[in-house]
Amino acid sequence: MSAVASSPAAGTDLAAVKSRQQAAWSTGNYAVVGTTLQIVGEDLCEAIDLRSGVRVLDVAAGNGNATLAAARRWCDVTSTDYVASLLDAGRARAQAEGHRIQFQEADAENLPFPDASFDAVLSTFGVMFTPDQEKAAGELARVCKPGGRIGLANWTPESFIGQLFKTIGKYVPPAPGVKSPALWGTKARLDELFGGTAKEIRVISRQFNFRYDVFRTYYGPMNKTYGALDAPKQAAFTREVMMLIESRNRSGDGTLVLPSEYIEVVIERK
Repeated sequence: MSAVASSPAAGTDLAAVKSRQQAAWSTGNYAVVGTTLQIVGEDLCEAIDLRSGVRVLDVAAGNGNATLAAARRWCDVTSTDYVASLLDAGRARAQAEGHRIQFQEADAENLPFPDASFDAVLSTFGVMFTPDQEKAAGELARVCKPGGRIGLANWTPESFIGQLFKTIGKYVPPAPGVKSPALWGTKARLDELFGGTAKEIRVISRQFNFRYDVFRTYYGPMNKTYGALDAPKQAAFTREVMMLIESRNRSGDGTLVLPSEYIEVVIERK
């Protein structure tokens, strides 16, 4: 698929950006956070109306939330990510439940599958973090058969996670020319990315409630941010993050109930 929107700025070393991202997601232990997001994968599989026996690809699958949700609906599932340790975690979860799932290391921007290989393609809070958004969107559309569906869950720019990454960017600026991942959380950007290959793009706003705060320890981008800062900047960063959390915590009793908006996306392939 030819790109609908312009690619990242010329001169941006996307390979270096991707290498840094891969290192970030490999630090901490995203599986600890990822497992709590299981409900998102379940809802997404219902949104795209999966049927038993259909071929499903989960892209940037992490430790397998959408992967397991699809397998529980008796689909033929392939789960991919570029972080091997996360695939290992997904494999262990699948084995514990007795599912037969194909796990494979793969880059979302260069999927190792023929055109029209899958009936459905999924990604929950995964493909949105690719540095070359046009290429990644093109790959999702390429491997999805005509008439198939692409299901996405993407944080919105104004969500807690969207604002967290905005705060991270103040202390560790992104590479010039690389677009914000949160753009995937807007209908306008999805129209740019998939308008040429989609029969229809449906978007529903949803909320996920974080009921824990383990981001510094387990969430790779946070872990790497703290590692890149000296002590005074770490303290300043912590203050800003805590202000963000406190401003959005709706528990009212000293615990944490922190809503973060995301969009549930169903794209019908032409």
